[in-house]
Amino acid sequence: MNCRPSCAACCIAPSITSPLPGMPNGKPAGVPCVQLDEALRCKVFGQPERPAFCGGLLPAAEMCGDTREHALVWLARLEQVTRP
Repeated sequence: MNCRPSCAACCIAPSITSPLPGMPNGKPAGVPCVQLDEALRCKVFGQPERPAFCGGLLPAAEMCGDTREHALVWLARLEQVTRP
C-alpha cells in the first residue's frame, strides 16, 4: 500500500521517543513533526536521521482506512492503548 498524498497522519498522531532533526527530545503525540514540508511530506524520508520508528510504520489498509481522518483517529487510539 502507498501513502495517501497530503495525509501525514503517521507524522502527527503518534509520539516519537527518539530524537530527530529539529526535535531533539522526540515528538509528543498529536503534534506535527517539524520535518513535514508544506505538502505534508517528510523532509528526512530516506535519510539516516529519520527515526527507526518512522521507517517501521508502514501504511496498511486497517490503519489508513479511506480517509486521512480515519488514519488520525486510528493512530491516536493506538497511541492511547500502547502508552506505558
